[in-house]
Amino acid sequence: MSIPLYIPKETREHEKRVALVPSVAAKLQKLGLDISIEAGAGSAARIPDSAYTEAGVTLGSAEGKQLFFRVQPPTVEEVAQMPEGAVLCSFIYAQREPAVVKALQERKITCFAMELIPRITRAQAMDALSSQAALAGYYAALLAATHLHRILPMMTTAVGSLRPARILVMGAGVAGLQALATAKRLGAMIEGYDVRPEVKEQVQSVGGKFVDTGVNAVGEGGYARELTDEEKEQVDAVLTRHIQQADAVITTASIPGKPSPKILSEAQIMGMKDGSVIIDLAAEGGGNTPLTKPGETVEVGPATIVAPLNIASHLAEHASELYSRNLLSLVTLMIDEGELKLDWEDEVLAKSVLTHDGDIRNAAAREAVENQTQGAL
Repeated sequence: MSIPLYIPKETREHEKRVALVPSVAAKLQKLGLDISIEAGAGSAARIPDSAYTEAGVTLGSAEGKQLFFRVQPPTVEEVAQMPEGAVLCSFIYAQREPAVVKALQERKITCFAMELIPRITRAQAMDALSSQAALAGYYAALLAATHLHRILPMMTTAVGSLRPARILVMGAGVAGLQALATAKRLGAMIEGYDVRPEVKEQVQSVGGKFVDTGVNAVGEGGYARELTDEEKEQVDAVLTRHIQQADAVITTASIPGKPSPKILSEAQIMGMKDGSVIIDLAAEGGGNTPLTKPGETVEVGPATIVAPLNIASHLAEHASELYSRNLLSLVTLMIDEGELKLDWEDEVLAKSVLTHDGDIRNAAAREAVENQTQGAL
């Protein structure tokens, strides 16, 4: 008996990605999935309905489906339209979406939140945060290049040479390393900083110079923790010089579901070169500077701060393809001989499940829902 999978059209504003691309459909079908998709679901990513039907995917509705793939969280109304007890794989960001989590709980939806995939070696192929961050880092370097009033590489002309631009990337995670690598390929001089000194070799591996401040701030789950006031003072003393020598600064410090830490101060920004650029990849959480305006490009003193939202959506074709592969790897853990079976002894499933059978399994999500309920009383 086949497992009915449904991919709805994304409804969040400015979202161009889709949770399934035709090239991944055949692999899912081999697992025993009967796939249907909402008409027009891939149109924003320039994937026509005909590409899906040619891959054996039918156009249909959510009625009677057992498994759902999404990119963005569903609305409360969309949850209400899902069959009770269905399985959903999607980004949720529960602390920002307590009403959606409550709806999933009440509908007894088993929801696997893609942002909760544990960062362990075995789960790398399922790590959608990393796959999307890699594209964001690439795009950040292009944004820096297009917003600077100068070129990135050194250029020799008949009337003399132009020196290469200096780009500082703050945060050497997946996005930061990709930003460094891309800026290097474009000819810039690159420097990378991270509160985790063990990433020094990774920065150097893409041709960058590591800015060592002497502060170690390794956080849980592979993310950098927010610095204490004392640590910030120590770091600022070293970083300010590098920031104010840079032509462009790319910031990548974000914590899924939480406000982004402020890693550039107003004073540091005001001391930057005239015409310098800051690309703030943490705008979804409010931004890495106190002067960032999420979703906008603003001129502040000598600098221009560019703070795009949902960057991966700007590269919808490849972002959708990578995300589809992440979902394929995850759902493979759930299927045994053509049937959907959830093994709670599996670390990946146990740690990424958000709601199941009327329970909120994630502690942070449970707290967010409780706080919302108390606030409504």
